[in-house]
Amino acid sequence: MDASPPPLIALTTGEPAGIGPDLAVRLAARPAARRGARLLLVGDRDMLAQRAARLGLKLSLRDFDPAAPSAPGVRVLHVPLARRVKPGTLDVRNAAYVLGTLDAALALCVSGEAAAMVTAPVHKGVINDAGIAFTGHTEYLAEKTGTPRVVMMLAGGAALPGMSGPLRVALATTHLPLSSVPRALSRDDLRTTLRILHADLRGKFGIVRPRILVAGLNPHAGESGHLGREEIEIIAPVIEELKKAGMRLTGPLPADTLFTPRLLEHADAVLAMYHDQGLPVLKYATFGQGINITLGLPIIRTSVDHGTALDLAVSAAKARGADAGSLIEAFSLAVQLGAHARRAARPRRAMPG
Repeated sequence: MDASPPPLIALTTGEPAGIGPDLAVRLAARPAARRGARLLLVGDRDMLAQRAARLGLKLSLRDFDPAAPSAPGVRVLHVPLARRVKPGTLDVRNAAYVLGTLDAALALCVSGEAAAMVTAPVHKGVINDAGIAFTGHTEYLAEKTGTPRVVMMLAGGAALPGMSGPLRVALATTHLPLSSVPRALSRDDLRTTLRILHADLRGKFGIVRPRILVAGLNPHAGESGHLGREEIEIIAPVIEELKKAGMRLTGPLPADTLFTPRLLEHADAVLAMYHDQGLPVLKYATFGQGINITLGLPIIRTSVDHGTALDLAVSAAKARGADAGSLIEAFSLAVQLGAHARRAARPRRAMPG
């Protein structure tokens, strides 16, 4: 019987003027939503207490003590704000605070004290306005961990018709102008992306033989070269190479018919070639329940699939009515992945003989 405490999940509370702190304290106030794990809020303790109070939540926040890993209650790893926050109003002086919460949570994951980190939304614009070059959580965590390549994957809590599990969509390219996508695709990059996706579906999700559908880039997957040659020159050769290495890949498939029950029932994930090829389908099917997972990192990181929602954070009534589904799903998946990682790392007992 496992006597170790439940996994510790570090939740960074995001842009302090946004909806992240409100969603975080709402999650903390719902024991059923955080069952199976110990929640650690990473942020300014006083700010979180104030947000809980304005939402009418009776929440006792206590300082995190690594020496007492099984202590009851909701714990806070205190990272002090630079300036007091007015919900709904950005302040560039708090940009470094936001990155400080990421650094603190990441350190716990790297040390093994935390099983995973969940990130509430940050505001890229205000961080850059503060003079800090920042393109997003994904790139920041990759740089901090020395990871040369990561893959963005979004997953939905609800499956599309025909799927046995949640819809998972990974991206070959991420935040690029559409005109830049063809130049960003290469055999080397696509090969690396598929290997990371395959490895993390196995290692983090426990899928023994992942089945991956690969989208083409062009309409009708290039229509035999009449609508573009990327499928012929880049995508198909990589698929064939990796299939010979043992991966279960299907494609390149026309994106307009890829997300159908006939194909999805034989898939564990989809690789889309660009952001707006795959994510509109996922967000339509799962909006409010979607999760962002960064693949390729040496840690587990999940996130919400929405932004800071400053317009909702501005008042208690709006913050109280904001949909917390994505954060709850992101936390739940972090718990599942953390538990799987713990089981996979546990040494097996030798069979008697």
